[in-house]
Amino acid sequence: MVPNGWNRIALEKIAEVRSGVAKGKKGLKAPIEVPYLRVANVQDGHVDLTEVKTIEIEQDKLERYSLKYGDVLMNEGGDYDKLGRGDVWLGQIEPCLHQNHVFAVRPNQDIVDSFFLAALAASNYGKTYFLSCAKRSTNLASINSTQIKEFPVLVPPLPEQKKIAQILSTWDKAIATTEKLIATSQQQKKALMQQLLTGKKRLVNPKTGKAFEGDWEEVKLGELGKTFTGLTGKTKDDFGKGKQYVPYINIFKNSAVDMNALELVKINNGENQNTVQYGDIFFTTSSETPEEVGMSSVMLNQTKESIYLNSFCFGFRPHDMQQLLPGFAQYLLRGTQVRRSISILAQGATRYNLSKTQLLKIELKLPSLEEQQKIASVLTAADKEIELLQAKLAHLKDEKKALMQQLLTGKRRVKVDENVAA
Repeated sequence: MVPNGWNRIALEKIAEVRSGVAKGKKGLKAPIEVPYLRVANVQDGHVDLTEVKTIEIEQDKLERYSLKYGDVLMNEGGDYDKLGRGDVWLGQIEPCLHQNHVFAVRPNQDIVDSFFLAALAASNYGKTYFLSCAKRSTNLASINSTQIKEFPVLVPPLPEQKKIAQILSTWDKAIATTEKLIATSQQQKKALMQQLLTGKKRLVNPKTGKAFEGDWEEVKLGELGKTFTGLTGKTKDDFGKGKQYVPYINIFKNSAVDMNALELVKINNGENQNTVQYGDIFFTTSSETPEEVGMSSVMLNQTKESIYLNSFCFGFRPHDMQQLLPGFAQYLLRGTQVRRSISILAQGATRYNLSKTQLLKIELKLPSLEEQQKIASVLTAADKEIELLQAKLAHLKDEKKALMQQLLTGKRRVKVDENVAA
């Protein structure tokens, strides 16, 4: 049901849907090289200009394919979340073209506001429409220009559109500010790790009130403990054939094991398998890139529950906690210097593998336990600051999404200045 005072109009009646330039055309006469936008540049709610490629086009075609301020960019397809997504072009590059997989929708500004239209297309209302008529395959979807043109646009009075767009813009600014704070905090933490984990920056010893002193001890990883295997004799195909569900560690996204991300597999009742414990370190043994091989995660939780390890990883159990503290290990093993030492051990072509024997030979530099503890506490505090910002960002995005659903469908109306409306 259309809200009072609103209309529902097919996009083609209130905007021009423009297709982009195709790559690979031969026999061009006196071509010029011009920047152009690809699907990768058109993100959901922003245009990513980090990497802008160029394309050749004939001079007399430049005006036809050039973007103009206020064009609403919409993607033809890709992953489901990319379908129809886009943003308003603000003339960041002049001239700039768009690929044929990116549509440029040029609204009649007397009827529909560009920012309102972009928000509507990105909302649940827009995404539901695009998915309903999309051509789908495994994890991919696409729409054509006809379906874009038939998009049933909800059209409030223009002043109301602008007011809605203004409100959503305020949320966008808050989200963008938080994203920048997260990026800055992550860069600061990275720089701090580089300084602290190499001894270039020494923290203050709370016992003496002075900076820690003394050389760090050089040890081989293998001298600190021993390895153990994951779910031995099992592959992914075996998971689910047993009789008892057990939690197991599978993904190492974080330097510490995420207890909320444990998966479940089945093993036979009474089956003798290695379980993990506090202080254990886990390494991936295989990856598509050498940079990801040997990525580690540390068990920082004390638990009475039996937890197992994926067979595609292996565990490392320190002999004791008197040389390498778990809280320090989680950062040391993901530090730039150690990661570089591990990645050069990767062997393979299309897929890279890691030898446990070689990994155990890598050298680590360890400060005293007191300094390890201090470094770990500083980096943990940095992590918590980032986590708080990420939680704030998730909350802002959820709040904006809920607000969009209400404002863009007329379930919640905004007050418009009567002078503006007139």
